[in-house]
Amino acid sequence: MPRATAGKWVAAGDVVPLVRTETDVVVIGAGQAGLSAAYFLRRSGLEFVVLDRDSSPGGAWQHRWPSLRLDKVHKFHDLPGMAFDEQDEHRKASEVVAEYFARYERAFELPVRRPVEVVAVRDAGERLLVESAGGDSWAARAVINATGTWTRPFWPHYPGQETFTGRQLHTADYRSAEEFRGHHVLVVGGGTSGVQLLIEIAEFASGTTWVTRRPPVFKDVEFSPELGREAVAQVERRVRAGLPPGSVVSVTGLMRTPQVREAEARGILDRKPMFDHLTPTGVVWPDGTEQHVDAILWATGFRAALDHLAPLHLRESGGGIRMEGTRAAAEPRLHLVGYGPSASTIGANRAGRAAVHEIRRLLAAPEVAAAS
Repeated sequence: MPRATAGKWVAAGDVVPLVRTETDVVVIGAGQAGLSAAYFLRRSGLEFVVLDRDSSPGGAWQHRWPSLRLDKVHKFHDLPGMAFDEQDEHRKASEVVAEYFARYERAFELPVRRPVEVVAVRDAGERLLVESAGGDSWAARAVINATGTWTRPFWPHYPGQETFTGRQLHTADYRSAEEFRGHHVLVVGGGTSGVQLLIEIAEFASGTTWVTRRPPVFKDVEFSPELGREAVAQVERRVRAGLPPGSVVSVTGLMRTPQVREAEARGILDRKPMFDHLTPTGVVWPDGTEQHVDAILWATGFRAALDHLAPLHLRESGGGIRMEGTRAAAEPRLHLVGYGPSASTIGANRAGRAAVHEIRRLLAAPEVAAAS
């Protein structure tokens, strides 16, 4: 079992008892990637703990907008060892996936501690020290980081943005298209979420405008394993070079689904290039004309939530963390899953297994039967 030792922390004149726990592996995050890694750690015999900042199971899925139903989700892959057998495709994805994750944690008796917000991972000599906002820490022989991106929404800056008096929100803040009833909404972003939310909002808004930095590329083919492998390979080349992972849509393009075809026919997906700047009441186009806008939805994606790894100084000059498989090239005790090429449900499963295999070798743990 993990071994805990008491410590002291002085804050604002008060002495607060803290705990430093020694264990083999700390997993940070209990989403798809973190639970996959935990499954294989459970089978490995290594001591481990999973630290999750949320107060309940579900990872980022529990925070998705209520209108996101299962039938609108790209294929959701099973976690290892337990099938995702929900049959009602019209249920909220946030509820169904959270229920599935909770069952999974119970079924495999995974040692998840929550809510625990990790604020730093430091090199403590023979071990990595994982520090929490509450003051407790874990000294681990290896760390698997599975923090995803949902907590790091990306907000680009445009001139005049701070003067706009209408509503501005990010995809992470979106709840319902009905909130925009009677308003003209500007949707910024050329990803799948931007297209999906634009179509939803158009049902209630008085008007919509869609802008992207680059012309969107729609493909009249279904998403295939070959297309997925091509996207993963390109992202993997980037992280091996120490560059940020980049967008999968930039490789795969947007799928022209029946819903997209209908929206095109109705003129909803009439994309415009980016505006020049914002005013208190709207945007100004490059030709100087101004358009009134009531609200702006920034569907501009997310960045990897890796700020707590800053004390390890892993960032390359290109802005990313150079990777070798799931392992950080500059710190072999640290593995990143759900990052770069493994940032998908099926990719996260494979990455969890690969990370545990590498850690077993690193720690010279006994080999176990191959996990299914």
